[in-house]
Amino acid sequence: MPIIQVNHLAKHFQVAEKGTGWRRTLRHFFRRQYRTVEAVRGIDFSIEPGEIVGFLGPNGAGKTTTLKMLSGLIHPTAGSVEVAGYRPFDRRREFLFQITLVMGQKQQLIWDLPARDSLRVNAAIYEIPDRVAKERVDALAGLLDMEENLTKPVRKLSLGERMKAELIAALLHHPQVLFLDEPTLGLDVNAQTTVREFLRTYCSRTGATILLTSHYMADVTALCERVLVIDEGALKYDGSLEGIREQFAPYREVKLELGQELDREDFERFGEVESVEGRVVRLLVQRETLAESVQQLMGAFEVLDLTVSDPPVEEVMGRIFQNGSS
Repeated sequence: MPIIQVNHLAKHFQVAEKGTGWRRTLRHFFRRQYRTVEAVRGIDFSIEPGEIVGFLGPNGAGKTTTLKMLSGLIHPTAGSVEVAGYRPFDRRREFLFQITLVMGQKQQLIWDLPARDSLRVNAAIYEIPDRVAKERVDALAGLLDMEENLTKPVRKLSLGERMKAELIAALLHHPQVLFLDEPTLGLDVNAQTTVREFLRTYCSRTGATILLTSHYMADVTALCERVLVIDEGALKYDGSLEGIREQFAPYREVKLELGQELDREDFERFGEVESVEGRVVRLLVQRETLAESVQQLMGAFEVLDLTVSDPPVEEVMGRIFQNGSS
């Protein structure tokens, strides 16, 4: 049975419209006009226990709104959702003990307390015995290389250290389902790598399920085999990460090393020119014309080396978000 089941889930907001100028401001004060914003529009998906699923989309696509509905922070306008056997918006105690929500720009630790003391407060909230809480904190801190930093006040931790401490706090009660909203936001490359490795190890040991949103495609490619793509509140894609290339990138990348330098215009008839750097040229060529284009390139230029590959997933996702996926 799926641990997350979403059916026709929708969330609409009423937003007051206020024009410019004092007349419209005065009118807005006495008689407001509203418009409906469809943040999420009837999406459907299910996630099996133990899956790590990427939830992708541009800013304003509806990702965070969906996560808030799945975690019970906001009530849906329409549709149904079930997480770990519960309706999230009922906010039952048993449900809250099964999930966690980590938002990269939010914090739950107490600013002036040492991180370990703040974690004791979290343990008390979840009614975790002191001995068990200490064992869990030590185990999680060991995975994140945070043992020595837990004695520092939270305000004195670096951003990366604070994010690691937040992860320990979020996982202290051993939740079944992790909703992660930009968990590596603002972290340096080393800290991002540590967090990814930690999440992979944690899930392999506990069998936890993760729904992950991130603008860092490295997070998604490192952790997720399956992705959901949402845009303008509608689900555009549900499938494998590799399948995105097939559906949204009907082209291949052709890299040429030439015997002489040529101008960009010399290659435009063969495909979309990505770059020309000295004697190295990169083209995007439609899949259906690839063989013919390669043959023409070999005949038209002095080609020393030629490679054909799929474009990086990061580039494909960038094109989806820039041009729209419908």
